Amino acid sequence: MKSIIVNNLTKTYGKGKEKVLAVDDVSFDVGTGEIFGLIGPDGAGKTSIFRMLTTVLLPDFGSASIENLDMVKDYKEIRKILGYMPGRFSLYQDLTIEENLEFFASVFNTTIEENYDLIKDIYIQIEPFKNRRAGKLSGGMKQKLALCCALIHKPKVLFLDEPTTGVDPVSRKEFWEMLQRLKLQGITMIVATPYMDEAALCDRIALIQNGKILSIDTPENISNSYPDYIFEVKAGKNSKVLKALEQFDQKKNVYAYGEFVHLTIDKNESFSEQKVVEYLKKEGFKNIEINIVKASIEDSFIRLLSHNSNHKPKYLNTSITLV
Repeated sequence: MKSIIVNNLTKTYGKGKEKVLAVDDVSFDVGTGEIFGLIGPDGAGKTSIFRMLTTVLLPDFGSASIENLDMVKDYKEIRKILGYMPGRFSLYQDLTIEENLEFFASVFNTTIEENYDLIKDIYIQIEPFKNRRAGKLSGGMKQKLALCCALIHKPKVLFLDEPTTGVDPVSRKEFWEMLQRLKLQGITMIVATPYMDEAALCDRIALIQNGKILSIDTPENISNSYPDYIFEVKAGKNSKVLKALEQFDQKKNVYAYGEFVHLTIDKNESFSEQKVVEYLKKEGFKNIEINIVKASIEDSFIRLLSHNSNHKPKYLNTSITLV
């Protein structure tokens, strides 16, 4: 059963020469109880999609339904069944944890007690600090409070817009564990994130860039469908290795990937790893490592970018991965 159905959503900002196409004919669906990820860097169009689906913005073209309710015609009913956690902390800084929760509960004519079963796993972690002002909380605590406020009215669908940006690794891990527990309660979640390691935690993902969806599938299928061989190369300073391998064969896709340089080779092409080693030795490199590796979501994203643009990415955008 589909909880969210999106058809050909399009959104532009500005006029004339300043006109920007933020969302470009986007279509996807999200199953009931699914964690669906919108994965892409800043400016990819994720937040604009969220604002349309949460009935804050009207699309220029296209349609969407949430729980069989039309995004435009039934916006009042949709707002009652949605939870939304924005990327930037937007709760009342001068109110305490408890006061923020009570306020958001009152907006939906409910109480903390009525919905305690849904938020208790999160609330027990912040309850000892319930009298502390929200502005004095750590990043991880603010994140937990914002999630509690988004869940206080038992929404059927939860939108999370880059919820872990600026949060420490431990809090990020705890947050995704909380989402997995919420999934068991049947809540449909759509998560926008620039982090590729979080993409692997979603049931399905849509890779998005410049307002256009490049691919939709499970994280595993996206990685497994990579058509080429990938070799990781390490031989000292990455920038020098990258430059050397670009000269080795300008037809091949070469880009920095963490402490390695990734070199992609067509599976139908005859290729010798030793040939690369000998070339790098000739260029003065020592302690050369070269290994074949399985494609990651990052690799798939880069390949899709290179096939949908006129240039090959040389460096993995640090905003879309943790390396």
